[in-house]
Amino acid sequence: MHTRPQQLIGNQRLAPVYLVAGDEPLQQTEVVDLLRKQARGEGFTEREVFDATVSGFDWRELAGAGASLSLFAERRLFELRLGSGGIGREGADALVAYVGDLPPDVLLIATCNTYDAKLKKARWVKAFDQAGVVVECQLPKGGELPNWVTRRMRDRGLVPDREAVELLVDRVEGNLVAAAQEIDKLLLLNGAGKVNADAVLRSVTDSARYSVYDLVDATVGGKLGRGLRVLDGLRGEGSPPALVLWALTREVRGVCSMARDVAAGQQVPRVLEAHRVWSSRKRVIGDALRRAGDTHWANGLRGCARADRVIKGRERGDAWRALRELVTALAGGPDLAAW
Repeated sequence: MHTRPQQLIGNQRLAPVYLVAGDEPLQQTEVVDLLRKQARGEGFTEREVFDATVSGFDWRELAGAGASLSLFAERRLFELRLGSGGIGREGADALVAYVGDLPPDVLLIATCNTYDAKLKKARWVKAFDQAGVVVECQLPKGGELPNWVTRRMRDRGLVPDREAVELLVDRVEGNLVAAAQEIDKLLLLNGAGKVNADAVLRSVTDSARYSVYDLVDATVGGKLGRGLRVLDGLRGEGSPPALVLWALTREVRGVCSMARDVAAGQQVPRVLEAHRVWSSRKRVIGDALRRAGDTHWANGLRGCARADRVIKGRERGDAWRALRELVTALAGGPDLAAW
């Protein structure tokens, strides 16, 4: 049987053999941990590890161990480490033979750090698939990653909104280990319950000297020198360009909406109240609305879109240079209409 990690339920009856394969380390580690836990609960109290990646590994060890009786436990867990899965003919023959004559009261968990098209066609993999379970551990693709992040957060008692999930996905750039760490950090800093984008931003910048909040305030406030210093600091601390742009874009989008209301004749204080701007932010946003009109901020959104294309590789250019040009233009430099 072929399955994915999210479909593997701990209370299912254990199969005699498992192949946990793929290049995503977090899922592989957690799947093996889940199987170990269930195995202990079902009386597999003795564990033996076989490392086929070691030079000179003797495949007869696996068959011999299966055929021998244990002096300490009735049920045993064998773990077989296969590395990249290039086990040669001898290894393939040994595994096919093992699966064809399964020893009683032995659970075998084999791990492999790849699961490409060639491996899927290997006869020993097909033997595992027929006799037990093959768990494919691959990085979620496309829309699967936000769903994975959402499930992970909910499993830990967090209730994220859409913006929080989007920001976290941008922050980790496809790295599930990093995503898991950020989610655990969120839980530690905020506790269980609802999570919004601001909570994610506070969490991911918690240990940084420079904050995206400082960059946003300096940029919309027209403080070009400070904005560029903060941007350089964020770059030096290794902040992902996508995270920086996300914060800028969200702020510019909000200011743009308010600037349209001001252009339509509404007074700035009334606009700030209507858009529920926090008291601590009213001065910064109010100054931004008085400093530049709706055309400036609308062009700013187009500048954000252009920087996004550069960061994602859809347009040629350097990500940090694109951000620097954006901050310069937003803070009152060259005419944004050029974007």
